[in-house]
Amino acid sequence: MLVGCLALNSSFEPLTLVPTRRAVRLVIDGKAEIVEADRDRSVRSANRRFPHPVVIRLTKYVHVPRRFRRHVTNTFLFARDHYRCQYCGRVSAVLRPRESLTRDHIVPLSRGGDNSWTNVVTACSSCNTRKANRLASEIGMRLLHTPVEPHFVYLSWAVRKLTPTQSKYIRLFYGAAMLHEVERTVDSRR
Repeated sequence: MLVGCLALNSSFEPLTLVPTRRAVRLVIDGKAEIVEADRDRSVRSANRRFPHPVVIRLTKYVHVPRRFRRHVTNTFLFARDHYRCQYCGRVSAVLRPRESLTRDHIVPLSRGGDNSWTNVVTACSSCNTRKANRLASEIGMRLLHTPVEPHFVYLSWAVRKLTPTQSKYIRLFYGAAMLHEVERTVDSRR
């Protein structure tokens, strides 16, 4: 089942996923055109029929600021860390029922740390409890990877399900390496 329709800027830059209903409305209003459609399905109204849109392209260019920063949320944090505890290496799929992934502050908030991308990592509840409000080095724990702020494209697409047709546009605009990184995160959730 399709989760939505990929909306492209007039320059073919991937913008976001929109609900199918919104995509059809944009096409009807002349604000977008259908680039790729699922020919086996259609969307009907009382007197019109459209192919089910998978990818639409806006007819007018929409300016998108490049230097936006996403706040750290658990959804994006877990995606950045590939749903893996950054101390013991276990993925969310193998955690015991009472365990879960949590946010850990490398320098705890109680010791002057902050909620920046470079100070937070994904940790299983066991490792987070063990570390508590100490530095990892104080109790012999080590990070598997040094945390960095992810690229905005990665944040935009790593938590979304894309069809192969939609993925093609991510690859065309941002390159195969970025698509591979996004797909790797989606695969690590399974």
